[in-house]
Amino acid sequence: MIVAEQKPVKEILEMVKECSRILVLGCKGCVTVCNVGGAKEVGILAASLKIAARKAGRTITVIERTLERQCDPEYVDEVKDVIGDAEATISIACGVGPQFLSERYPEARVYPGVNTMFMGGATEHGVWSERCAGCGQCVIHHYGGLCPIARCSKSIQNGPCGGSDFGKCEISKDVDCIWDKIVAKMMQQGRLDELVEFKPPKSWTTARDGGPRRMIREELVT
Repeated sequence: MIVAEQKPVKEILEMVKECSRILVLGCKGCVTVCNVGGAKEVGILAASLKIAARKAGRTITVIERTLERQCDPEYVDEVKDVIGDAEATISIACGVGPQFLSERYPEARVYPGVNTMFMGGATEHGVWSERCAGCGQCVIHHYGGLCPIARCSKSIQNGPCGGSDFGKCEISKDVDCIWDKIVAKMMQQGRLDELVEFKPPKSWTTARDGGPRRMIREELVT
């Protein structure tokens, strides 16, 4: 899933400080799972905005909405009745959400309420960890199902560097050396010899460096 964190309320307040009618728009997707952008967080942010305005001697109107997804046009259309009346829309979806809103409603002033961090999953309650770099050509089957591109600090694909120590990366004792885990996994499976087999260089033509990417499923295009 896409993992995000809420921007500091102070930063959000600064973005909309001149606005008196604000739409706070949540998303029931990934940001709900990591507790930064669902209906509950919409309510908390709306209350924070109103309290801050009251302290400043101002009166504001805050509209609260939460969409099924902000990355799908059919759901983005659901706010067409209110977004035009708002001086500012604060999207607390991932970075895709405010862009979809800005494209669908050119006259709307849309502000991001969260910082999008990475694609990952929950390793324990309240803790999320990066697992995928979205490079467009998955090769984890060569590495025991573990990704050295997203999880190695240097994205090394041909073995560990000389900086790891006791299974930890040189950048921090809190960061596991993924190559230590890869080697251990391949040894456990009796496949260590596969790591020394020649593999053609990975194609990066599907990665982000080639510009914004698209995926087309012809059978779904109408």
